[in-house]
Amino acid sequence: MTRLTFAALAAACFGFAGPLMAADYTIRLANSLSPGEPTNAAASFFAEEVAKRTDGRVEIQVFPAQQLGSEKDVNQMMRQGAPVISVTSSGYLSDFVPDFGVLEGPYLLDDPAQFDKIVASEWFEGIRAEFASQGITFLVDDALFGARHMLSNTPVRTPEDVQGMTVRVPPNTVFIKTFEAMGTRPTTVEWAEVYSALQQNVVQAAEAPLGSIQGSKLHETRDTLSMTSHFTAFTFWVINSDYFDGLPEDIRAIMLEVGEEAGALSTRLTLEREETYKQQFRDAGLTIVEDVDLAAFREKTAGVYEAFDDWTPGLYGEIRAILDAE
Repeated sequence: MTRLTFAALAAACFGFAGPLMAADYTIRLANSLSPGEPTNAAASFFAEEVAKRTDGRVEIQVFPAQQLGSEKDVNQMMRQGAPVISVTSSGYLSDFVPDFGVLEGPYLLDDPAQFDKIVASEWFEGIRAEFASQGITFLVDDALFGARHMLSNTPVRTPEDVQGMTVRVPPNTVFIKTFEAMGTRPTTVEWAEVYSALQQNVVQAAEAPLGSIQGSKLHETRDTLSMTSHFTAFTFWVINSDYFDGLPEDIRAIMLEVGEEAGALSTRLTLEREETYKQQFRDAGLTIVEDVDLAAFREKTAGVYEAFDDWTPGLYGEIRAILDAE
């Protein structure tokens, strides 16, 4: 796809060329993921249900696979007031509220269900308020994206196995610092370019959730998948607060209601498909390494939580207290 300039992308979102739509409101929902991934199944559900429950007054147009630009570009358009919902990560959203980056830290969760404690906490309510002051409203705040694993040509069982390895990571500071702590050489590559970066050996390895590896066919480029589970990722669906607050009250309520259902659907599909993806990889000839020394990786990356001067002092301890509470 020809990469559009940011100005052209913004114009595409703010202006509506072409025939007039029957809907009163047209909103674009953009993400960087392949159409077949659970997130996009949830996005399609969101679009269909919002249209149905608003009697066609709202049309949600879904744009997967960076069709509207990179995650960072879409977040900028959203922040500037474009009628766009950005499906994004805590790492990218930490550009606006730095403390939010802690949620993408290494080995934060032992089980995805623990994230419910964070979303229900007073800390998260405070974070929501900080985003609101930045002009950002959450429509979905708990959609599981999946644990992230390593795809390479050699098994990864211990930190020693990745020393000096060139690993593709997103342009995200938490990821970069985590893979530096592991001893790798993290290299930032936009998601749409990862397949070619692996194919051309620009990088030796990549890391991603199973659904993204399958959806982008990255397994065609490497023969070993190591279940390192270094991050448990969630997506957050955000919209410009001024634009959202300008919608009729009933439409806002419907979008929030359907957003909650879409987040639950994304989580359910991600969990249900995990074993299916693994079997598909085995059928394609991949070796799946299950006996990874997670404790060693956790210890190796523990210092990442102390590496951010712009985080509130004691932030990791506060999150740990929330997670460890009975």
